[in-house]
Amino acid sequence: MASYKKMPLSFGRRMVAASASVTKDKNAIHCISEVDITKPRDLIKKHFEKTGEKLSLTAYIVACLSNVIKDYPQFNSFIKGKKLILLDDITISVLIEREIDGGKVPEPIGIQKAQYKTYLQMHKEIREAKNQQTDKLGSLSGKIWINLIPSFFLRLMIRMADKNIYMAKKYGKIAVTAIGMYCKEPIWCIPHGSATVLLTIGSIDKKVIELDNQFVSREHLCLSVSFDHDIIDGAPASRFMNDLINEIKSGENIEKCIYL
Repeated sequence: MASYKKMPLSFGRRMVAASASVTKDKNAIHCISEVDITKPRDLIKKHFEKTGEKLSLTAYIVACLSNVIKDYPQFNSFIKGKKLILLDDITISVLIEREIDGGKVPEPIGIQKAQYKTYLQMHKEIREAKNQQTDKLGSLSGKIWINLIPSFFLRLMIRMADKNIYMAKKYGKIAVTAIGMYCKEPIWCIPHGSATVLLTIGSIDKKVIELDNQFVSREHLCLSVSFDHDIIDGAPASRFMNDLINEIKSGENIEKCIYL
């Protein structure tokens, strides 16, 4: 008598596997850090208490990332052949977990022209995408036909899309994924990805630190950022991390958008 069962591998899972196979050999460097997010989390909490609206922390990180990328135009680029393609507009790809075809799979949405959008506008786009009801991968982008692609062709398609200017403008070469948001212990994640800058949101950990000669409890976000080393070296990546951490800690993107 069999002690196991078989079930078909969904197209979503095959798509994830093909993507990971293509991007696993990417030349990447990784920066792993913790960010004090006590102030922005407090602002989000106060806004909820006043209005009943629960603002997205992921959208806040996306807004902060967009603001910092403006000062690092070379990070918003990719290599095509022997040329570096620098994109004028900032498009940030945000991975959203959705249940499709019986399994949970990530699907990207592109926050286009992010340099012109506020935190609240990004929050609205992400929430609307998450609330879409569908059972087909590609519905967020209007490309349901992707489900018709044979499995053997997936890797080739992903390789072609990685160097395609139209796809880069639609989904961007900057990406954000929130992997550890539901974990109660400190966790950092380093996923596969084709983005030039891939920011991975980990879990939130409470720590007691010394601040202004007092010991206080503060919330820290586990954060890792992966850079395409073919384009970005360690020194500019380090400077970028300093600016990004200060931007996130400040809470300014929330204060600009909401009245408390």
